[in-house]
Amino acid sequence: MYIVAIAWLYVTLMMALTEPSIVAGLLTFLFYGLLPCALLIWIIGTPQRRRNRLRVMAEQELDQPDRSDTKAD
Repeated sequence: MYIVAIAWLYVTLMMALTEPSIVAGLLTFLFYGLLPCALLIWIIGTPQRRRNRLRVMAEQELDQPDRSDTKAD
């Protein structure tokens, strides 16, 4: 998926370089390239972040003592 994002950023960078002014080029790159690409990568990465968070929570739960024997010795 990252190769598609890199290619999209390259294409929008080339589009931005053909703009008549620097401001138009920056806005073209920002609104056609960087923001949509960042949003796409964030949306696609959501399931992986959720799996990572659940894995960390499960590992923390396993590290906790059982506390089934609460009576003092």
